[in-house]
Amino acid sequence: MVQSSAREDSIPALLARNAAVRGQMPANREKEFGIWQSWNWSDVARETRVIALGLLELGVDTGDHIAVIGRNRPALYWSMVATQMVGGIPVPVYQDAVADEMAFVLDHCTARYVIAGDQEQVDKVLAMQDQLPKLERIIYLDPRGLRAYDHSRLHPMSWLREQGQAAQERRAGELDRRIDSLNGDSTCVMLYTSGTTGKPKGVVLSNTNIIAASKASSGFDQLGESASVLAYLPMAWVGDFIFSIGQAYWAGFCVNCPESANTMMTDLREIGPTYYFAPPRIFEAMLTQIVIRMEDAGFIKKRLFDSFMRHARRVGPKIMSGESVPAGDRLLYRLGDLLVYGPLRNSLGLTNVRIGYTAGEAIGPEIFEFYRSIGINLKQLYGQTEAAVFITQQPDGEVRADTVGVPTPGVEVRIDEDGEVFFRSPGSFVEYYNNPEATASARDADGWVATGDAGFFDAGGHLRIIDRAKDVGKMRSGSMFAPKYVENKLKFYSNILEAVVFGADREFCSAVLNIDLSAVGNWAERNNIAYASYQELASHPQVYETMLRQITDTNSDLAADEMLAGCQIRRFLILHKELDADDGELTRTRKVRRRIIEEKYSDIIAAIYSGEDSVHTETEVTYEDGRKGSIAATLRICDVPAKAA
Repeated sequence: MVQSSAREDSIPALLARNAAVRGQMPANREKEFGIWQSWNWSDVARETRVIALGLLELGVDTGDHIAVIGRNRPALYWSMVATQMVGGIPVPVYQDAVADEMAFVLDHCTARYVIAGDQEQVDKVLAMQDQLPKLERIIYLDPRGLRAYDHSRLHPMSWLREQGQAAQERRAGELDRRIDSLNGDSTCVMLYTSGTTGKPKGVVLSNTNIIAASKASSGFDQLGESASVLAYLPMAWVGDFIFSIGQAYWAGFCVNCPESANTMMTDLREIGPTYYFAPPRIFEAMLTQIVIRMEDAGFIKKRLFDSFMRHARRVGPKIMSGESVPAGDRLLYRLGDLLVYGPLRNSLGLTNVRIGYTAGEAIGPEIFEFYRSIGINLKQLYGQTEAAVFITQQPDGEVRADTVGVPTPGVEVRIDEDGEVFFRSPGSFVEYYNNPEATASARDADGWVATGDAGFFDAGGHLRIIDRAKDVGKMRSGSMFAPKYVENKLKFYSNILEAVVFGADREFCSAVLNIDLSAVGNWAERNNIAYASYQELASHPQVYETMLRQITDTNSDLAADEMLAGCQIRRFLILHKELDADDGELTRTRKVRRRIIEEKYSDIIAAIYSGEDSVHTETEVTYEDGRKGSIAATLRICDVPAKAA
C-alpha cells in the first residue's frame, strides 16, 4: 500500500506529496566536519521511512511518546516525522536543560523512548533513568564517547536504520496502514511551555493545528519552494517546529542545519537564507558586534559608515515600505548600498533575506529601524505555543516598531474589558496533556484562548502588546505598573543584557540589571580598564555611571507617557552574576521568571526599598557540570532622579 501524495492532512502526507512533486529539490542541508551535505525530498522520504520501520521493529505503539533531544540536525527532524508515521507523538526537549528539568518532561509525558543527539544528552538521560520507570530505550546519533557504555538499552541510529532496512518487506504494510490512519485530528507534536510561573505544561498540537497555521502564514508572506531557512533555534521551541517542519513541509522549502552554535554566523553567511527568524537578543547581539567593529575601525571607514548610516536611517525604512522618496535621496541610498549597506548585510549573512521576523520580546525601535534602514525586511509577529505560533503578523508596507501587526489569516483576536488579548484560530491547541483544569482555564467553550498578555488595537487595526496581564498592576499611588514594558525599554541599550523591574504596590520602581559582558567588556578594553570577571566589571564606578545615564534617559521617555510616568526607575543596582536558566532565573527561551527572582533576591530588593546604599549578598549558582556553588558580593545601590511628567 502506498500513501496517496494528494493528501495534505498530516505531516507524513505532506512529505509524500513533496517527494512526488518536487523529489529532486533540496529539502535538508547539514554542515558536518566543515562540509555541507544535502538531501532532496526523495532522500528525506526514504530516510524517514527507514527510521519509521526501525521504530516499528523497536516496538513503538500508537500513542507512544518519543523524546527528541539535541541540536538542529536533519536526522532528528526525520525522527520526529518518523515517530508521527508510526502513530507516536514526538516530544522535542531543550538540549541545554539540566537533568531535573529534562526528567520532569520525560516523566510527565511517560516517554518510552529517547532519541538523543550525542553523549552529553545520553549522559543526562542515564543520570535520571531511576526516575523514569517507563523509559525503555535510548537511540543516539553521534557515537563519539559512547563505545564503552552498556548497550543493552542504548543503540546508535545506525543500528535503528539497519533494523528498519531489514524489515522493509515484513513491516511495509503495517507502516503504510499506520500512515494512512493519520488525519488532521492526529497529534502532530507535544511541546512544553517555558514555565515562567510554574512547571511547564505539555501543549498538544494536532496536524490540523500545525498545517493550518503553516498554510496561512506561508500564504501571508508568499513563502514557496524556492525559500530557504537556517534551523538554529531550539528544536523544543514551537517556532523552530513551525519553520523547520510545518512551513517547510507545506511550502516545500529547504531547511539548513549549522554545524554548531559556534559556527552559526559563518554557516549563516554561507547559506544566505531567504527566510530568517531571530529573537530580539540575536539582532541586538549582531548590532552590538557591528558597533564594536566600527569603534575599532579607522577614521575614514568609520566616517563613511556614520555618514551613510545617517542617510539610511532617514530614508531606508521609507524605501523598504514603498513610500515616496526624492530621486536624489534614492540615488545616494543606492551608493550607500554599494559601499556600506550591501557589504554589511553580507557580513551578517542576510544578503538574500526576503522575509525576516522577530518575536518573543519587544525589540528596541532603534535596533528594528537599523535593520530595515539597511535593506532587510525585518518584521514582527506575535504568537504562542498554544496558537501554533501565529496570532498576528506585520504585512509588507505596514511595518512599525511599536506594533505586532494584524491578525494572521484565519485568526480572530479580541480584547476583553480588562485589556487581556484572546485569540481563536484553526491553530489553537488541542489540550494541555493530562491537565484538564489548565486547559479549561485557558480556553472557553467558544474556543477563545487567553494569551495572558495585555494589549490593544490602535487606530490602524494593529495590535500593541503592553505587558503580561498578570504583571500589570498598580503603584501605591494608583498609577499603572507595567514592568515588562519598562524592562524592554532598558534592554534597548546594548550595555544592558537583562533588566528586572519591581514596583507593584510600592512607592516607586526599582531595577536589577545585568550588563552585556561583550559590549561592556569591549568598552573596558578600549578605555584600558582591567577586569578579571563579570562581577568585577559590573561593580566598576564608570559602568554604574553609564547605567545611570541610560536609566535617566529611559525615565525621560516614560515621563512623556501619561499612563506610565509613574513607572520611572528611582533606584537600581547591577547584579553580581548573570541571570541564568540553569539557576532557574530564566526559562530556556530566556524569559524572566519574575517570581523566582523576587524570592531568590529578596534581601537585595528589601535593601533597595529600605533606602540602604549597599547590600551584601550570597547567591547559589549552578556550574556547567551540574555542581552547585555560591558567589558573594557587596552591591552598590544607586539613586536615579525622577523626571517631571
